[in-house]
Order: sequence, then structure tokens, then C-alpha cells
Amino acid sequence: MSAFSSLAGRLLVAMPGIGDPRFENAVILLCAHGPDHGMGLRIDRPAPGVDLAQVLRKLELIADVEAAEGRPVLVGGPVERERGFVLHTDDWLVEDASVPFGEGLAITGTREALAAMVDPARGPRRAVLALGYAGWGDGQIEEELAENVWLVADADLDLIFDDDHDGKWARALARIGVDAAWLSSDAGHA
Repeated sequence: MSAFSSLAGRLLVAMPGIGDPRFENAVILLCAHGPDHGMGLRIDRPAPGVDLAQVLRKLELIADVEAAEGRPVLVGGPVERERGFVLHTDDWLVEDASVPFGEGLAITGTREALAAMVDPARGPRRAVLALGYAGWGDGQIEEELAENVWLVADADLDLIFDDDHDGKWARALARIGVDAAWLSSDAGHA
């Protein structure tokens, strides 16, 4: 049996024909990955009709939400879709609440993190709110990788936090030398 290698901080990039419409052309940042679990946030799909200002108003978190107007909220995944995760740079952390991972990243699920997102003086350098997450059980990620459901790519802050959501899938593929036009959902057929 080989030693386990965590993929936390790396991207899972969906192959065409994944067979699950929730993950078509998905780019998922793995925030946690162990031998018996995986947790990630989809970074390429804004929630339709929702921005950060609306979330802050609904939670009555801060009165001044102009800095949040138009900032997207992401659909992080199909699990616990009402639960929010602030994905952010690790220059801002909450003791006992933030979970650092990868290179320069962390997630925090507190109201304090939401308020910090719109406070450039005291908050993280870059941040985005994701609702829900993608989860995997014991050995599931490894099984899906063996079945060529996902490709693995390195992550970088620009790809994670920029607003070109429609282009993230192709750009993530390009990071590993794959042109999206080369891929077919009919793998295995000549």
C-alpha cells in the first residue's frame, strides 16, 4: 500500500462527460483531503441573482455594504448549500475558526470573516464567500481520479479569486497543458 498524498490546496478540474450536471466544467479547490474524506469549494460558479451585499444585509451584519455591492457569492457545492464559507488569503486568520491549507489560503465560517471581507484595513487581502461545499467519503476522490473523472491542477490566487468565472475551467486545464478543445465527453472511443 502506498503512502497517502494530500491534494489540499490543489484544484480538481472536471472532465467532460462527468455525468453529474452539478459538476459540469467545474473547478473545485480542495480545502481538506485525507485518506477518509475530502472537502472542496467550487470556485467557478457564481450564485445566480445573489451578491455579497445581499447576504450581509440579510444577516444584518454591517450597515455599510457598498463595498460588497456586485461582489459575487459562489455556489461552493451541493452539500449544506445554506452554510457559508469565506475562502481567503491566510494573511487574516481567526484563532480556533480559520483553517489554513495549501499555499497562502484559509477558510473561515464565521460572521467575523464575512465582515472582514469588506474591511480592507483589517480583513484578508483577497476573499470570496461560497455557499455549500463538495464532499467526498473514504477513498472516493482517489477512485474518481482513477476513473478519469477529474484532472488535478496547481492553484494560484489569481485563478481562485478573479471574476472571470466562465474562463476558469479552460484556464485551469491550460495550467496542466490541456486545451479544452481537445477534450471529448466520449472518452475511450476511437
